[in-house]
Amino acid sequence: MIRSLTPILIVGAWLCAGSALAHSPYLKPNVFDASGRDHVTVEAAFTDDVFAADVAMRSDVFHIVGPNGDTPISNVVYLRDMAVFEAETPVDGTYRLSSGPRIGRNARMYRSASGDWKMVGEEVGVPPVEAPRVDVQNITVAEAYVTRGAPDRAALSPTGRGLELAPLTHPNAIVAGEDARFRLLFDGRPLSGVAITVYREAGRYGGRSVAAELITDPDGGFTVNAPDPGAYMTLARYRTEAPAGSNPPYRSYTHTLTFIAEGG
Repeated sequence: MIRSLTPILIVGAWLCAGSALAHSPYLKPNVFDASGRDHVTVEAAFTDDVFAADVAMRSDVFHIVGPNGDTPISNVVYLRDMAVFEAETPVDGTYRLSSGPRIGRNARMYRSASGDWKMVGEEVGVPPVEAPRVDVQNITVAEAYVTRGAPDRAALSPTGRGLELAPLTHPNAIVAGEDARFRLLFDGRPLSGVAITVYREAGRYGGRSVAAELITDPDGGFTVNAPDPGAYMTLARYRTEAPAGSNPPYRSYTHTLTFIAEGG
């Protein structure tokens, strides 16, 4: 078990409210502790029920960032329900597996009565007739971390581009029942007041796929406290104007992180 880094402890809350996953991306390596291994095998897919693959994730920018640098992944096998690839872990340290930013389909969205952006078809009930619709492009990133040997933090450093989740607690040192701290960033700046949903594995059979619904604090931070050992995924969405001159003029960013909470 990889537990050599001390978590930053800040109080968080677990809620029982439900939230739709809405065909979101995920990466799931076959192991998170890669000690003694020279590679991991990774499943990449979209799902409406976390870790139950529905549609293969396609990306031209799958890559792994680790002690040996940033390495593109090209040996991807595309099945109908999932993509599968091997990622090399040749030396000790922590590695970040990433889909890279994937340009998705265009859609339409509008501002709800609360001021939040909602995709057409995402609303509960009928959207306001007077709410103007705007064109938006979806950009998704799915990530996970694995560690071979002793963990380090080099691969945890944010790039400063797009929607990112910066782990403050090492993702391979998360323990069930203990606080784990993260910060949500956009182009390197903290995002406050953004909803974070935490999903847990086996929701389809266990009847509870949503483990927590959280809101980022003024520094973009939030705390996860996984109640049980197992696989979890955080999901964040951020909708905003695209850079000047872009078409369409708005973007919807989605980021997911898969992690394991170890038993205490």
